[in-house]
Amino acid sequence: MLLACTVTFSQTRSLTTLPAGFYFTTSTGDLKTKLNTETHKVLFEAFEQAELEEILGMTGPFTVFAPTNHAFSKFSSEELEELFKTENRKKLKDLLTYHMVAGNLTASKILLALCRGRGKASFTTVQGNKIFATIQGTDILLTDGSGNHAKITVADSEHSNGVIHQIDSVILPPGL
Repeated sequence: MLLACTVTFSQTRSLTTLPAGFYFTTSTGDLKTKLNTETHKVLFEAFEQAELEEILGMTGPFTVFAPTNHAFSKFSSEELEELFKTENRKKLKDLLTYHMVAGNLTASKILLALCRGRGKASFTTVQGNKIFATIQGTDILLTDGSGNHAKITVADSEHSNGVIHQIDSVILPPGL
């Protein structure tokens, strides 16, 4: 899809040079409270198993691309059980932190980065690797390094320490 913008854009600029107050935000508790729901039960249990649930209550801000319970169905029950084992805690931490970006990355900021990047943008995750964003029709798609895709299905659930974007699939960091 061809976008109307032609300015080159980097993630660093996108998160630091936008005018304060440019985006409307609301605060309704923290990320930990929001993800501890039936819709994200598997994700929250994974944060607990990886001993990362406390990060969700920290000041942040963080952006979490949150797979729903249904999104985790890409894994068999045996694969999930294996991933949740104590000896695989590092893999689980890598998976979870790959779904997080430092900063408050609203859908508007993602779209601005896509516009300035001529339909493409990348964001460095807390895990250290990049995820890539593109537009398909009216949807924002995230792509991991292996080519797996996840669509943002619910955007901009803003909280006191960040924003959550619900996604329809689990994206995987390299090596997982």
